[in-house]
Amino acid sequence: MAVRNLADILVRHLFADPGARVYAVLDGAAVPGLLEKLKEHAIEPVCLYRGNLIPKLAEVAPYQVALERESPFTQWLLQKGWGRHWGIFVVSRTDWRPMREHLCGLIVAYDPDYQPLYFRYYDPRVLRVYLPTCDADELYALFGPISRLLCEDEEGDLLKYWVAGGQLGVERVALEPAARS
Repeated sequence: MAVRNLADILVRHLFADPGARVYAVLDGAAVPGLLEKLKEHAIEPVCLYRGNLIPKLAEVAPYQVALERESPFTQWLLQKGWGRHWGIFVVSRTDWRPMREHLCGLIVAYDPDYQPLYFRYYDPRVLRVYLPTCDADELYALFGPISRLLCEDEEGDLLKYWVAGGQLGVERVALEPAARS
């Protein structure tokens, strides 16, 4: 079987549930020119930091973006961003506004002295280390209305996460190296 385009393979996994919405949570600090690219594709990003931001902070903030299966932006994101820790993907039946509220609620964590810290869960390198350490309550709090979280692993393969019975489920989908290049 011929190797398919990486974006096509990823789209098949992201949009496997026809009734679900797919969101990307993108790290403005990792995606060069993210705000310009969103504007170019006429996509309205939803910043996960609350309030009015100074332009320099807005450039590096995390954004929630609704993805469409056939959109040029989705193709660009998957082709150019996969393997570069630009963000994670969220699959849910939840509309964008309640999803934003959930995702915003995950941005701040507290240290043992109850000092607030920014939690960069939208960085795949952070997510894939953090999730296996979670107990059932933490998993339910993190996932909330999310049915699946997807991201790249350190080799560029696809990781799918979900919660079932209070346990973290994970599936690794090996992507052929030729599809990644």
